[in-house]
Amino acid sequence: MSGHEFQSWFPESGSIDYEDVSTNITEDTLDELRSIAGRYPQARSALLPMLHLVQSVDGRVSPAGVQACAEVLGITTAQVSGVATFYTMYRRRPAGKHHVGVCTTALCAVMGGDQLLDRVCDRLGIHEGETTADGTFSLERLECNAACDFAPVMMVNWEFFDNMTPEKVDELLDSLAAGETVRSPRGATLTSWKEAERVLAGFPDGRADEGPTAGEASTLGLRVARERGWRAPDVPPPAEPEGGAE
Repeated sequence: MSGHEFQSWFPESGSIDYEDVSTNITEDTLDELRSIAGRYPQARSALLPMLHLVQSVDGRVSPAGVQACAEVLGITTAQVSGVATFYTMYRRRPAGKHHVGVCTTALCAVMGGDQLLDRVCDRLGIHEGETTADGTFSLERLECNAACDFAPVMMVNWEFFDNMTPEKVDELLDSLAAGETVRSPRGATLTSWKEAERVLAGFPDGRADEGPTAGEASTLGLRVARERGWRAPDVPPPAEPEGGAE
């Protein structure tokens, strides 16, 4: 051994907990899985939202969920597991009521993302990839959230929280733990991670229009351009083909 072996951030990325066979999947869930599959010309394309529906019911990708998706789509459980363990949005272990994600990539890291992650770990008493004993919170280190103009950013149940500081982390976690109403600065009022997963499965909760469509940092360039009368140059007409128009 050289001492320089690759260290993975995702040491459990290949594992679904097949020892935990508990499930809340019902016949109604199976009907909804079939309805999702029916939205696609090729049913197999429905696997990603189907897995989100499984998570909305079981709080994770459960063995029963893997089996149900395989049966509805007519594919093997190995094929379902291969997808479920490839994408980091699918949980191998039960997530908390509130799933907290902290971005530590590029600009967020420069702006203090690692300190935010450490703060969340200290406050919750867990490490990334874990869930609190009472099931209220789970924690994930996130790759780029494509919100660099608001760095450092966190997410709770896939809703953005911008320009975070350790003090804002404390306030947010305290409010969630107390069951208070919390609203994303650029999104909807928080519900729960399971409810957010149901939305990702394609069952709207009526909250899509809550919050601004874009934050001030994202629209600043557009506002300055309008104030100064800037505009993109006109696109020249296409050149005529040699020999003139037919």
